[in-house]
Amino acid sequence: MPAAEAPSQRLFFALWPQPELARSLHGLALRVAAKSGGRVMARDTLHLTLAFLGEVAGSRLEDLKEAAHRAPKPAAFELRLDRAGYWRHNRILWVGPAAPPPALKNLAAGLAASLGEAGFSLEARPFQAHMTLIRKSADPMPLLLPDLPPWPVEEMVLVSSRLTAHGPRYRAIARWPLAAAG
Repeated sequence: MPAAEAPSQRLFFALWPQPELARSLHGLALRVAAKSGGRVMARDTLHLTLAFLGEVAGSRLEDLKEAAHRAPKPAAFELRLDRAGYWRHNRILWVGPAAPPPALKNLAAGLAASLGEAGFSLEARPFQAHMTLIRKSADPMPLLLPDLPPWPVEEMVLVSSRLTAHGPRYRAIARWPLAAAG
């Protein structure tokens, strides 16, 4: 009898903020949502997506990890979340860098290229560095961001996402450190 194939998983690659930054962002989201409504993302789910894959067959998981391993990794870098935005079409309030550092752009592009070479399909839209704070929000703009601490980005994470009635549940599957700075 053949072995059962591992089930597919909904997967993405992301950067995960340190707890202090996540607490600051979550607090900001709670204050804004008190005025604009919407569903605040849980503090432990805040992340910046590098590449969204959607459903991936369990039989391809090792290929996916190998492609991520081969992707060029820049030196660790700092990211400043100093811009807020609101997408009216899907009612999302987000934060991101006003000027994404080249290391972030290179990490996302290198990962996308490596995944493509391995036969994985990514979303067609261009990479836009952002972190969703609130879904189904009324337009809270203009939103003044507090002076957030810099985010030392030191690794990327492969994450499994399971959608539930209470929002997504995430589980880190693998981590890759960025190259040592300096």
